Amino acid sequence: MSRKITIKALKYNPLSKISKPHFATYELEETSGMTLYVALTQIREKFDSDLSFDFVCRAGICGSCAMVVNGKPSLACRTLTKDFKDGIIELMPLPVFKLIKDLSVNTGEWMARMNKRVESWIHTSKITDISKIETKVDPALAQETFELDRCIECGICVASCGTALMREDFLGAVGLNRVARFKADPLDERNDEDFYELIGDDNGIFGCMSLLGCEDNCPKHLPLQNQIAFIRRKLSSVN
Repeated sequence: MSRKITIKALKYNPLSKISKPHFATYELEETSGMTLYVALTQIREKFDSDLSFDFVCRAGICGSCAMVVNGKPSLACRTLTKDFKDGIIELMPLPVFKLIKDLSVNTGEWMARMNKRVESWIHTSKITDISKIETKVDPALAQETFELDRCIECGICVASCGTALMREDFLGAVGLNRVARFKADPLDERNDEDFYELIGDDNGIFGCMSLLGCEDNCPKHLPLQNQIAFIRRKLSSVN
């Protein structure tokens, strides 16, 4: 049998002079296999067309629908309403990121600054000739790089991070994972000293408090703490 569920969503428009943060409560009929994305879509279509939240793929690939669900950063499209036994779900926008409106935050602006800071591109002295076969890479090394490239930059690890909540300029696990990805890439010619110049401070690799919030909540189950610990050991030896 279906049941009634209650969703409480934070509503606030920072661009409006009269808007004040408050929770709006919606009651709707739960359907089989209902996700929070489906529930929010029903709310916007039937009850509140002004409710703002983000989505693109609905398949846990784009990371757009990340929000705080009953205190835990999660993807709305991968969260089933049936998992909440009391049927009461409280939704808030991700912290750290700039609030756009209601449950929508600007992760793109934050991620762009992060990628620029860690110089998230291949550094090589070689000139690529696209008319020739590309350089061969050992399959094991390629797989290691691909594994770290599974990050969807949803922002959940940043929102789960105690350091990021305290330090505005902290790179977060997503930024440190980007460094680990390029450090593992055999096509990138940077050494430990180069990476130290980018992240060797308290807003980088040495700011992580190892609270495990990033890895515990990562929707892609990336080995974030192993990578952070590995980079910290490597960069700690740089003079």
